[in-house]
Amino acid sequence: MKLNVIRHGTETGAPPLIIAHGLFGSARNWGVIAKRLGERRPVVAVDLRNHGDSPHAPDHAYAAMAEDLAAVIADLDGPVDVLGHSMGGKVAMTLALSRPQVLRRLIVVDIAPVAYGQSQMEYVRAMQAVDLSAVTRRSDADALLAAHVPDASLRAFFLQSLAVEPEGARWKLNLEVLGDQMPLIMDFPDIEGVFAGHALFLCGGLSDYVRAAHWPQIRARFPAAERIDLPGVGHWLHAEAPRPFGDAVEAFLDR
Repeated sequence: MKLNVIRHGTETGAPPLIIAHGLFGSARNWGVIAKRLGERRPVVAVDLRNHGDSPHAPDHAYAAMAEDLAAVIADLDGPVDVLGHSMGGKVAMTLALSRPQVLRRLIVVDIAPVAYGQSQMEYVRAMQAVDLSAVTRRSDADALLAAHVPDASLRAFFLQSLAVEPEGARWKLNLEVLGDQMPLIMDFPDIEGVFAGHALFLCGGLSDYVRAAHWPQIRARFPAAERIDLPGVGHWLHAEAPRPFGDAVEAFLDR
């Protein structure tokens, strides 16, 4: 599958950096970070399948998404660095474990290679409940979504994936498939591979997505893994603390 990508930066001699967003996100969510990191290297932010402007597909398994990323990398010169947040972090880890030769360095943002008990189905249902026939501008959808999602910042995030066009409003997200395959998204595939290269697990100090109990499983698959916690921020650390986040990423990539 050919993914939609947004390119930032210029050729500097540094390896390209691929950025993979999380569930319900898109390449555009990473514009601020991508532009900053693009000052030192080429950056390619992708829309994962069933998100953004990339094609929809019935299969949302991590193996399929990792192959999508591999196809993006095949169009670039030499090994690349890959950064993935949350669901995108699981895609990046799957790629690193199954095709380690295409990666130089790996950055996993606030996620572990484990199954999570929580589900995001409430948000799928909330977006599906919006009467798109009544939406002529984004504020209409925000008012309708508020009945199910009281957090204004979370609504704003979801609404970045709403397209309001002359022929009507539509979600860019493939909500039917994301809902149907939510158990796969919350899980992590059983892969026997090991990525021995440099790997950074960058975590929010207030987040519980990467717990101490997860670390043995991380080190078993990523023996050179190191961890950095950004204090005072949660799961969306790149949005909550973009400058410290960018500093940590650049220091790791430039080392």
